[in-house]
Amino acid sequence: MRRVAVINYKGGTGKTSTVVTVAHGLALKGHKVLVIDTDPQGSAGYQLGVQSAKSLYDIVINGTPVSECILSARPNLDIICANEHLYPAELLMAKMPQKEKVFSKMLMALEGYDFVILDCAPSLNLLNQNALVFADELLIPVSMEYLSLVGVKQLLNNIKIINRIFNKQLAITKVIPTFFDKRNKKSKDILESLERVFPGFLSSPIRVSVAMSESTGHRKTIFEFDPLSKGAEDYTKLINEVLIHGEEKTI
Repeated sequence: MRRVAVINYKGGTGKTSTVVTVAHGLALKGHKVLVIDTDPQGSAGYQLGVQSAKSLYDIVINGTPVSECILSARPNLDIICANEHLYPAELLMAKMPQKEKVFSKMLMALEGYDFVILDCAPSLNLLNQNALVFADELLIPVSMEYLSLVGVKQLLNNIKIINRIFNKQLAITKVIPTFFDKRNKKSKDILESLERVFPGFLSSPIRVSVAMSESTGHRKTIFEFDPLSKGAEDYTKLINEVLIHGEEKTI
């Protein structure tokens, strides 16, 4: 089971769209996928068009069995939703022993999935610390904005700290350039910067796509809304790269 956190401390990088699209694309390829929304905004469930009475809050704070909080979103694709209750949950988690390992303890019974993908909030908080301690690998969306690079720098520093303190080998699978527009010089400059900093880790760019933004409003994934769009094409490339990465790790 691959445990993947999708994270960038900078907002507006296409993080949730990446979670939902990659998860559904993997499910369409026959992989069993679970999305865990750790963002109190609950955007992953919204984009998938599902709503659950029980959420990650119930697992972490009320001790509700994980199985009772899992909701089927699509064939082969399940989700544990989030909502605004996660804001006060973080305060309660801060008082727990081994507060950074709460997710790991509560979710250790998970089985039967090929991928568990965590949607993380764009902030440096205890929920994200838990997600990083639970995960084994990272997908980092980076929008074509200079401040997005600052978020990546902060994240890299945090990864080093977590690996050292918790004796982990949390690693980057792909850095994903999002909202790429080849007509825009800034996009090209930031892409070149990413290529210098992350040689071998950079995915194919995800181009700016009207269909991607429209699909969110219809609460569909791009593979449902417009499977022939450039958004669907770009994310298919990314999904294949993620799968190839997993095969390489097992060789």
